Amino acid sequence: MNNISIRNAEQNDYESLLPLFKQVHEFHVFERPDLYKENSTPVEKDFFESQLIDDKQHIFVAAIGNDIAGVIVTKEEETTENSFIKARKVLLINSLCVDETYRKNGIGKKLIKYVFDLGTRLRVDSIELGVSEKNTSAIEFYRSIGMKTKNRKMEIILD
Repeated sequence: MNNISIRNAEQNDYESLLPLFKQVHEFHVFERPDLYKENSTPVEKDFFESQLIDDKQHIFVAAIGNDIAGVIVTKEEETTENSFIKARKVLLINSLCVDETYRKNGIGKKLIKYVFDLGTRLRVDSIELGVSEKNTSAIEFYRSIGMKTKNRKMEIILD
């Protein structure tokens, strides 16, 4: 698919993006119903609009003509130096979704590359994200583009 364009998300993209946000949320609800609530509006319009005006957050969409095929949501975070860690600037990927009907066409790679280029321009130390251990296809995808596991979060659920 060569006709994919990446651009900044806009306010009027909200209705088109909601199904993508739902696909991500429904996966999380399915995998961890103990953590995630069923919600047909997992990203409220006000929250989306607040992200758009926050200069530390960047939302990009992959468009094919008038259709939105994918979205990536990022946020710049800075850690200040203290007695045990160095100061760092990180670009966090909070969400990446390619619409089910458009998957396996290089759209996710194009969105990620766009964000890697942004990270270079912003001079961040790293680009990081969280991914569920159960989301093996996502883990495989992130490995295929050169990402490595930095740390692992573990839990024990107490009844």
